[in-house]
Amino acid sequence: MLKPLYSKILYLLIILTLPGCATMQFRDLFSGYAQQMEPVKFQANNGQFKQAIASTPERSVSDTNYVLALLEKGRLSHLSGDYPTSIKLFSQASHYIDEQKLKAKLQVSKGFQNVGAIVSNDSAITYVVPDYEQSMMHSYQALNYLYQKNTEAALVEIRKANLVQRAALENNFDAINDAIDSLENEVEVDWQSISDTYPEMENIVGKAKNGFQNAYTFYISGVLYEASGELNDAYIDYKKALEIYPENTYLQQDVLKIAKKLGMTDDLQKFEKRFGKYTSKNVKNDGQIVVVYEQDLVEARDEMVLRLPVYTSKDDMRFYSLALPVYNNKQQVSHVANFQLDSKALKFSQIVKVEALAAQTLKSQLPGLITRQVLRLIAKEKVRKKMSKEAGDVGNILANLYNLASERADTRSWLTLPQSTNILRTYVKEGEHHLVLNIGGKHKKIEVDVKPNRITLVNITAMSNHIGYKTINL
Repeated sequence: MLKPLYSKILYLLIILTLPGCATMQFRDLFSGYAQQMEPVKFQANNGQFKQAIASTPERSVSDTNYVLALLEKGRLSHLSGDYPTSIKLFSQASHYIDEQKLKAKLQVSKGFQNVGAIVSNDSAITYVVPDYEQSMMHSYQALNYLYQKNTEAALVEIRKANLVQRAALENNFDAINDAIDSLENEVEVDWQSISDTYPEMENIVGKAKNGFQNAYTFYISGVLYEASGELNDAYIDYKKALEIYPENTYLQQDVLKIAKKLGMTDDLQKFEKRFGKYTSKNVKNDGQIVVVYEQDLVEARDEMVLRLPVYTSKDDMRFYSLALPVYNNKQQVSHVANFQLDSKALKFSQIVKVEALAAQTLKSQLPGLITRQVLRLIAKEKVRKKMSKEAGDVGNILANLYNLASERADTRSWLTLPQSTNILRTYVKEGEHHLVLNIGGKHKKIEVDVKPNRITLVNITAMSNHIGYKTINL
């Protein structure tokens, strides 16, 4: 009597372990990614980066979360100062992403992965690295190469980061999962009910126009190009960053400065009307200090449940509970950073809020997520009816237990990215200078040796119980 039940379970296990296709670990079926990463984030917040790396779940190349593991470990290795390892991990992630894009074009094995998603949850689909995470990956890789004294390789990574954003702007997230599209006519979803129930996330999104234009990567690009004497390229990227963050006073001054140096008269007049006259503070043989201040770790996606009416192809209405990812407006405690340079107080200005990019990305993914959720619920219901018919009450109970336990929102995202990044920039005389950062009563003293007519980059990372930094003369 129970033979058909065993066959169903066996069928499920086969789907989750198809050779040659992406697979998911058993823990991913019943435990969300964000939940699994809590010990890693706790250790990272305490500056225990090597322990955090060891706590990051191991993933094989066929695992649906393989590339996420590479990104997490790459960022943690970067924070620990192990730049060669970070370079290796980010290179592997970049190669994997390129292969993934090629497969998407060729439509290879996508259908198999979606079958797994239909009978389990979206964790059965290979994690697709969103554009903002790709641009951040290339930006950190550029810093890795800088710290290894390889400026040429750093500039290559910067160009890759810019290409990601350019391609994203052209594509504009129009594509929805191709393998799912052909099934959409089977159901009719009440989008108004979703709109009325699902949080707007406007407080999190803020002024972010989309989920892929990242002023931070453009700013780092501009700084590196300026330090290399490539002022035209620096000017282009400073302007792109300014378009995204027009209220950032440091970006305003950078654009005015380079426009004047390049003799961009028309541009200079236009920008001076917006931001005021540019007055150079540069004295002969002065150097510049650029401080990039990364604060906290980005919030994880939460899970929420929507109960919605869904119409089948036979116009039958059923109420289903959908588990969807969401960014809740949590009151994250972020202490104001007070910064002094040679006892002179300076203020930071935000250049990116990563959570805003993440929330905008999630909003663009929502139609595809909901479509898969609805199809999955219908498929599971069909399996439950069949198991109930073939195995009686036992089959019905087991099917219901499996459906309830496996129905989880996809909470995956790169969780060791900073919550936000701020910048400040100033001219100083060549020689030794003393920087002091005060965050919530914690002090960090930094000594920098500024070279004439050069940029000194200071990269500070502050988390709950950790403040680290790295300085380099560009």
